[in-house]
Amino acid sequence: MVKNKTTDQTNPPSDMERIKKEGDYLRGTIKEGLEDRITAAISDDDNKLLKFHGSYQQDDRDLRDERRRQKLEPAYQFMIRARMPGGIATPDQWLVMDDISEKHGNGTLKLTTRQTFQLHGILKWNLKETMQGINNALLDTLAACGDVNRNVMCNSNPFQSEIHTEVHQIASDLSNHLTPKTRAYHEIWLDEEKVVDSRTPEEIEPMYKDLYLPRKFKIGIAVPPSNDIDVYSQDLGFIAILEEGKLQGFNVAVGGGMGMTHGDTSTYPQVSRVIGYIPTEKINEVSETIITIQRDYGNRSNRKNARFKYTIDANGLDWFKQELTTRLGWEIEEARTFEFDHNGDRYGWVKGDNGNWHLTLFIQNGRVADFENYALKTGLREIAKAHTGDFRLTANQNLIIANVTSRKKKEIKELVEKYGMTAGENHSALRRNSMACVAFPTCALAMAESERYLPSLVDKIEVILDEAGLNEQEIVIRMSGCPNGCSRPALAEIAFIGKAPGKYNMYLGGGFTGDRLNSLYRENIAEEEILEILRPILIAYGKERNVGEHFGDYVVRAGYVEEVLSGLDFHAAKTDLFVKK
Repeated sequence: MVKNKTTDQTNPPSDMERIKKEGDYLRGTIKEGLEDRITAAISDDDNKLLKFHGSYQQDDRDLRDERRRQKLEPAYQFMIRARMPGGIATPDQWLVMDDISEKHGNGTLKLTTRQTFQLHGILKWNLKETMQGINNALLDTLAACGDVNRNVMCNSNPFQSEIHTEVHQIASDLSNHLTPKTRAYHEIWLDEEKVVDSRTPEEIEPMYKDLYLPRKFKIGIAVPPSNDIDVYSQDLGFIAILEEGKLQGFNVAVGGGMGMTHGDTSTYPQVSRVIGYIPTEKINEVSETIITIQRDYGNRSNRKNARFKYTIDANGLDWFKQELTTRLGWEIEEARTFEFDHNGDRYGWVKGDNGNWHLTLFIQNGRVADFENYALKTGLREIAKAHTGDFRLTANQNLIIANVTSRKKKEIKELVEKYGMTAGENHSALRRNSMACVAFPTCALAMAESERYLPSLVDKIEVILDEAGLNEQEIVIRMSGCPNGCSRPALAEIAFIGKAPGKYNMYLGGGFTGDRLNSLYRENIAEEEILEILRPILIAYGKERNVGEHFGDYVVRAGYVEEVLSGLDFHAAKTDLFVKK
């Protein structure tokens, strides 16, 4: 094993490793904790194991201070995330999730950046019933969170129906192949009787073993020319290679990841690197082998440096490729040519090559709720009752009403119009390309607002865009309440990462197709400063941009920020404080 600061296993393991070791393959005392009526919470150890089951314990941070003054425990509640490879749900599954959100949740659904549902506001007393309801709908939540491979993403692709069907099936099969084998989930939530198990770790969890992975692991499958899943942000990305309209195989990209820690330069976002090509039938084998490399070499001492990107960067890409070849027993081929031209969604009605129709709706920040003068949740419920196709949750928090037959199109269209749903035509290009994580009030990691704030900030930036003649210019803008980066802000052309309530770091210069990191431009600024700083840059962009030049490319060319092609250069990149004349 290579010894260095990020993979040195001689340091004491983190406490999370103890919790996994003592947790009896993800059981812990979760079952007993759920039955404890004294508190609405579970123990800290069980909370960490609960993530592997697809749930996080949270509390309502809007109420935290008031409850403290009243000498009450925090308003504990739970988030539940489904495992839904490729983001496809049937109309019946949509209705079940809608019903659960009303019965046990906060009345809303969150469409996540990993193409799945999140439910918020679940009380401990209702957690088991909620889990069972999800499973009865033929969905589950196992491995939606935790130190395992999480929801496998794939291109939403409303155009090439045959390719999408094939790629989605591959994503689903891969997700199932990489799911933990422990029966803990079925025992705790589905009342399967526990049997004393004397097997070895390799027999119980043949891939993960008893300690699972050092940190979370994310996989996504992109189909050029669309990079809608931000394939370079994934720990492991597969880029479909099409020849004459047929899927031949995949280029393999490794070592992406968005998270970092403020003030810690040993942490950084990273874009994955393409290392070669594999035929379609090898995808499960290659994925499992790569995961075992991360299992064996990833940092189990410092969780801040435990993601796969750090394992590769610490040991080198050549080392990784040799290790992969050794474990596979064969060498992957040279990468094949491909090209991306966007990483967002294409809104409105399109006809697929199977003759069915697909409608992509703009869902601001993925929040499905009934708002004042906009009954979005009710409208989608009515569509689900009428729809005979499927729903596709996109990686940009939007929704595709997919596989609408010609017979059903008129009915669906009338419902869309009745409830005032939008395919983005009533919004600026900036808003259509915006994305925010949940942040306050439920996320324990949030340092600043995100989902609740970005829409109003976009309102104010739109005024500047109108002045600059850029209202229909597509610019990718993202906001995250903390540096974990769930909204993939490090790839955005304009990004804001929370530092404190009302304060953000502003980043500029990401690639429009998701292939380049942005760079820190200003630190710890509030709204007034944000608008003051952005205005002259956007005005200049409106006047000086080349034909077809995206905003991220312009700010690099104009010297506002340096180009950042690797996370290893992320903290060293200079802003115009140093380089712009």
